[in-house]
Amino acid sequence: MSDTFIHPTACVSENALIGEGTKIWHHCQVREHARIGKNCILGKGVYIDTRVIVGDECKIQNYACLYQGVIVEDRVFIGPHVTFTNDAYPRSWLWNAEQLKQTEVKEGASIGANATILCGISIGKYSMVGAGTVVTADVPEYTLVVGNPGVIKGRVCECGHPLKRERTCPVCGKKVKK
Repeated sequence: MSDTFIHPTACVSENALIGEGTKIWHHCQVREHARIGKNCILGKGVYIDTRVIVGDECKIQNYACLYQGVIVEDRVFIGPHVTFTNDAYPRSWLWNAEQLKQTEVKEGASIGANATILCGISIGKYSMVGAGTVVTADVPEYTLVVGNPGVIKGRVCECGHPLKRERTCPVCGKKVKK
C-alpha cells in the first residue's frame, strides 16, 4: 500500500482492501470486507460499512455514511454528511440480509452535502444531486436532481456545468448524448 495514508485515529479493518494512494483521514471507520479504490480521499469521520465498494479516484467528504449494499464507481464525489440507506422498512429488532437493498452510484456522479439516498436507487453516470436532496427514485445519467423528494431540474455535462437546450457544453465543449 505505497503512498496510502491512514490517520492514526482512523479505524480500518485489517480485512478491508485499500487502494494505492488513498488517504483516510481523522476518525474514519472502514469495516471488514470493504473495498476502497486507488487515489481516493475519505474526509474526517467518514463511515464505510462492511462490503461497501468504492471505485478509484473518489472523494468522500466529512461525515458521509455509506452502509452495506452501496457500490460507488470511479471518480464519484460524495459531499459532507451524505447518508445512504440500505433497508426500505427498518425496524430495530428485524434485520437480515434479505432486507438489504443495493444502491449504485455510477461513474463521475456528484452528490451534494446533506443529501439522503434511499436504498435500491441507481444514480446515473455524471449526474448531479443537489445539496439537501432526498433521492427516492433512480437518477438518469447527466441529469441534475434537487429537492425533497428529488426531481429532475435539467441536464449537466461531465464537467458539471448545466446544459440548457444545447447538447454541446458551453464551458468545456463536450457533446452530451440525449
